[in-house]
Amino acid sequence: MRLNVVRIGNSKGIRIPKPLLDQCHITGTVDLKIEGQRIVLTPVKSQPRQGWAAAAERMHEAGDDELMIPDVFEEDVEIPS
Repeated sequence: MRLNVVRIGNSKGIRIPKPLLDQCHITGTVDLKIEGQRIVLTPVKSQPRQGWAAAAERMHEAGDDELMIPDVFEEDVEIPS
């Protein structure tokens, strides 16, 4: 299949026919990478922050979830008079 490269604002692009997008399960965002002289599009399947809860649980179990910055603010500190 040949597609024409068209001007889109200051860029250029191609129009991908819907049946091809459906066949590749592309509905929204894609990852784009260059392999040699090829442009490869891969559908993004994960949602933002997916897996964060499980990762936080593993950090807690490993004792790796300590605060890096003290949880104290000036109004919390008692200043002697």
